[in-house]
Amino acid sequence: MTITNLTPRQQLSAGRLPLRLANLFAGLTLYALAMAMLIRAQLGVDPWDVLHLGLANHVPLSLGAIVILVGALVLLAWIPLKQWPGLGTIANTLYLGLALDFFLRFLPAIDGLGWQVLAVAAAILVNGLGGALYIGSHLGPGPRDGLMTGLHLRTGQSIRLIRTVLELSVLGLGWVLGGPVGVGTVAYALLIGPATQLFFRFTIVRLPQRA
Repeated sequence: MTITNLTPRQQLSAGRLPLRLANLFAGLTLYALAMAMLIRAQLGVDPWDVLHLGLANHVPLSLGAIVILVGALVLLAWIPLKQWPGLGTIANTLYLGLALDFFLRFLPAIDGLGWQVLAVAAAILVNGLGGALYIGSHLGPGPRDGLMTGLHLRTGQSIRLIRTVLELSVLGLGWVLGGPVGVGTVAYALLIGPATQLFFRFTIVRLPQRA
């Protein structure tokens, strides 16, 4: 089974839509939960959340609202890249921030180094599962992943190089704005790829052959 690159119309007509929608929103919910766990663990967050939290130091909005606004701004960058958003792209932009605010309302801060390390490890696994579920639903990439693939297609540069440049750029900007960088940031950068790959074999929805 492979990940597809479908147009928005093909995404909706490819078959098994109820299952794919369920996987999409389950994946985004787990993704938001993992984001909240990393924040509450207080050992550093993923590079994009370093930016989000850095902005939260200067903008009087909830963190979820900032996630939505940043996602919408990233989508604007898709226009010159001639990228088309799918249903999963729109859901990622809007739902992720709402779910993040929900989890942050109920998850307490995690104290004690042992519990913090455990929370970071659990968050990376939950994030990997969530990412694999929403990517495997074949309903379009999130704004940030779509920016990466769009730049790859337009420039011809490798995905690895473009992702590295993007992640380091938002990490640096977020750090300058006061976002939290720590061992959790490094652990996330090193382990999120293998964690997502681990769950792909179980989460990619097999589409009918005609798709």
